[in-house]
Amino acid sequence: MGCFACFDGGSKQRRREEDRLASEEARAKAAEAAQKRETEKTRKVYYRKLHELETKRDNQNRNAESVKRCFRGSDVLAQEQFEQSAAGRAAKAQIAAAAKQNANTNKGEPVLKWQMG
Repeated sequence: MGCFACFDGGSKQRRREEDRLASEEARAKAAEAAQKRETEKTRKVYYRKLHELETKRDNQNRNAESVKRCFRGSDVLAQEQFEQSAAGRAAKAQIAAAAKQNANTNKGEPVLKWQMG
């Protein structure tokens, strides 16, 4: 049996080479599958984060609009309260007096007149 060992060695070598190639192929496929999983996982994280940011931005816009509506409403109330107050009536009277004075100006005539004579 010892003299036929060289014939059997070639088949063992070929089997080892086939096993090595199969193992290498399996490792390559496993690495590719892992990369796909990682890519999919990264994509999901990216889209989740994007969705969170869009939701946050939308909520901020809604809050800003709500605050604006609040201020508009309070501005109207403050304006009404000012007009009903004594200071508001005085300001209104001053505006009316200024408008009346502007209406009575000498349109195109000089303010100071002099006469010869």
